[in-house]
Amino acid sequence: MSSDPLQTKSIKTIKFLSVDAIQKANSGHPGLPMGNAGIAYSLWMKILNFNPKNPKWFNRDRFVLSGGHGSMLLYSMLHLTGFDVSMEDLHSFRQWGSITPGHPEYGLTPGVEVTTGPLGQGFANGVGMAIAEAHLAAEFNRPGHEIVDHYVYAIVTDGDLMEGVASEAASLAGHLKLGKLIYFYDDNRISIDGSTELAFTEDRLARFRAYGWHVLEVDDPFDVDGMLSAVDAAKADERPSLIVVRTTIGHGLPTVAGTEEAHGSPPGWDEIEQAKKNADWLVEPKFYIPEDVNEHFLTKVADGQKKESNWVDRFEEYRKAYPDLAAELARRINGDLPEDWESALPVFPADEKGMASRAASGKVLNALAKAIPELMGGSADLAPSNKTWISGEPDFQATVPEGRNMHFGVREHAMGAIVNGMSVHGGLIPYGGTFLVFSDYMRPAVRLSALSHYPSIWVYTHDSVGVGEDGPTHQPIEHVGSLRMIPNLVTIRPADANETAQAWRVAIKHNGPVALVLSRQNLPTIDRDVYAGAEELAKGAYVLADFGNEDPELILMASGSEVDLVLRAGANLAAEGVNLRVVSFPSWELFEAQDKDYQELVLPPQVTKRLAVEAGVSFGWQRWVGDKGAVIGIDKFGASAPGDLVMDEYGFTIANVIEKALALLKKDANA
Repeated sequence: MSSDPLQTKSIKTIKFLSVDAIQKANSGHPGLPMGNAGIAYSLWMKILNFNPKNPKWFNRDRFVLSGGHGSMLLYSMLHLTGFDVSMEDLHSFRQWGSITPGHPEYGLTPGVEVTTGPLGQGFANGVGMAIAEAHLAAEFNRPGHEIVDHYVYAIVTDGDLMEGVASEAASLAGHLKLGKLIYFYDDNRISIDGSTELAFTEDRLARFRAYGWHVLEVDDPFDVDGMLSAVDAAKADERPSLIVVRTTIGHGLPTVAGTEEAHGSPPGWDEIEQAKKNADWLVEPKFYIPEDVNEHFLTKVADGQKKESNWVDRFEEYRKAYPDLAAELARRINGDLPEDWESALPVFPADEKGMASRAASGKVLNALAKAIPELMGGSADLAPSNKTWISGEPDFQATVPEGRNMHFGVREHAMGAIVNGMSVHGGLIPYGGTFLVFSDYMRPAVRLSALSHYPSIWVYTHDSVGVGEDGPTHQPIEHVGSLRMIPNLVTIRPADANETAQAWRVAIKHNGPVALVLSRQNLPTIDRDVYAGAEELAKGAYVLADFGNEDPELILMASGSEVDLVLRAGANLAAEGVNLRVVSFPSWELFEAQDKDYQELVLPPQVTKRLAVEAGVSFGWQRWVGDKGAVIGIDKFGASAPGDLVMDEYGFTIANVIEKALALLKKDANA
């Protein structure tokens, strides 16, 4: 324990404040807070730069509790150091409507930087934050004006290091030499099942050294001076640093410390009472904070305000020296988009041959990149296929941090979590791309982007069995339906080049994640002088065309590559005297957000004969076609053959659409 009596007392306060809240809730994880109280004290009182009264101060250090199950440790630190987390909030830990949920949630609790709990995600989020800091520093800092200059710290656990996403992210971080990344490893060697000897016996330190990390060790988790020395050494090294701290899970709990029983169950008031007595701590009152400790922690309020004030003064000097740069950085910090950026969106002429929507996306991305300099991203080793490369811009590397093109490598899961970290850092609009079928590899990160409303952009190409010869391993079937099931995620499958441009427009403006689902094969560019304008995409679904002189008796609807198919089938049906409507339906979520009047304008309730066509699972379309409608979809895996042939064999032909439509109408007539 620290030799400073006030430090020792403060660390005990952290431990017992946390465990009292866990026991009161009768739910939670006491092991991490009890074992990491010394690390937390060192970070929050000696290392981190932050302002409790302005948790969003841009140049603050970022802290990530990657082991989010230990959330009570974070809430204790936020309360003690003066954030807007009250004692009542601590008493409401894990309760309905509280801002102190079981795992930290971004946007809910002041001072929580990212949503963590699924292990490894926070580890990779921090890598994204460090990438953002390095890029913005390279872009905006000038000699004598280091206006973007902060570190990313985290507490990571055995569980984090076991998860593959952390390995992927650590590998990339080491390659990029992200020296502003400093992680404390809670090396307690216990997991839920028991000792890490059961399944986790590799040399972790050697593994991180092999990744290119600077590895340091601190034997005593309450040695504040030792941890400060380790951080100083970490800051002096150009590599990311892992500070390995040998801890004891549930430190101080008399019968369960050092065992798996301390991980995720309240220890009981008797156990806590004995722990307090052993530590010479008051048993009552619970949630006890000594006055001198309270005053000590609250010095961080004035300290943080002073640090931000000093930074504001330095920013004003920077503004005088570099007014244009300062104005640009201020715009990005505020989250404002450049004036008139939408005028950069290309408009594509009608073209029967057209282009793949992935190719259109690449053209749109490059046009927008000139107008929106904060647009930055890449793909999981698929840039030529995903069309995610910004032409004329360098790639982000350790020696070229100003680069805007990311090489994520074949690391879809880490890419997703890193993009989330870049997004939540601020100052950037990040995107990440891969084949749609591999969205499965990054689904946890996509889910967290939706849960947390991170404005991350996901670029998914090769969106159907139209992929062709690569076969069922690379042909997505259930994936669009699967993405649509994630709350708060907007999924858009555009029909042509102009819808693709409008999809990017939505993605840039949307305050949350957007998945762009794009084709490998060419799609005709629809003649917008004849049919409705592509800007209607923002409503999710719209009337592309009405055929016939009377109210429609049939509605054909589709997304993506199948819109041209139903448009052609509709023209043929109209020639046979059928009055019908063709609806382009790129986004269920955007359509759901429209009012009922608009929805019924597009899909009149009295028109019950509806046929949906999409090269993916039919699941979910029943909501839009109703009981008297039908769906042409794919409810089995794909096949290896030329894409056009596979589409034909699976029923995506004009003849089949006409046959199914006429069957619907005949059924109605027979009824």
